[in-house]
Amino acid sequence: MKRFTGRVALVTGSLRGIGRAVAEQLHVDGAMVLVSDIDDPQSEAALAIARDLPGGQYVRIDATSEEAWQAARDLVARDHGRLDILVNNVGAESSSPVQDLDLAVWRRMMAMNVESGFLGVKTFQPLLAQTGRTTPCGSSIVNVSSMMGLVALPNTSAYSTAKGAVRLFTKSIAVEFAKAGVPIRANSVHPGYVDTGMLRNGLSRVAAEAGIDSDALVAMTEQSVPMGRMARPAEIAKVIAFLASDDSSYMTGTELVVDGGITAM
Repeated sequence: MKRFTGRVALVTGSLRGIGRAVAEQLHVDGAMVLVSDIDDPQSEAALAIARDLPGGQYVRIDATSEEAWQAARDLVARDHGRLDILVNNVGAESSSPVQDLDLAVWRRMMAMNVESGFLGVKTFQPLLAQTGRTTPCGSSIVNVSSMMGLVALPNTSAYSTAKGAVRLFTKSIAVEFAKAGVPIRANSVHPGYVDTGMLRNGLSRVAAEAGIDSDALVAMTEQSVPMGRMARPAEIAKVIAFLASDDSSYMTGTELVVDGGITAM
């Protein structure tokens, strides 16, 4: 039997990038996966879920809207009656010297990276707790932070602040649930440079602003990693699947860094 057989997982921001890899991994491991993103349900990417993840379901959620989260909760409760795994993967990045950082951009970083996870946890906590009482090791929340939630680079104040908040929010709810006897574990994952469209778009923007070739900046980024390359999304997904599984039954409030050795330097 696969380790997630009979379990239901919701992954936000999962039509592409790390989120898509997580959805695929949980599906391979037997979960019924609810793929969530902001795209229209009739978009090509959303319609492809039924083909690529047989048995999976696309649920449109604006992760910064409490009403959208509540609608998703009602759908999950009605259609599945349980939620075993919540992966809060929605996020956005930005780079700017602090003196040039627009307040609107700052607030968007907080909304996309921090408030989205808060709303997901707040909304689904009762269902996760209910489900957790029916399984040996409880339910699992995995919040996707970043190595930038642990260390800083120039011009990343908004992003680093947001991802640092994800780290401590995760620890806070983990202790809160454990002390109250609520059967939900919560852990965070901190990827380094991952070869996704979002990262490459960000590097292209930085390269254009600096007047350098984007391919050269990608090469420099890879050279900065002790392992000499960026991660593949599937490598992050396997770590998230581990935290979602009973294999990590005694782990809560922890942070797993998956960065090729950058923060070890």
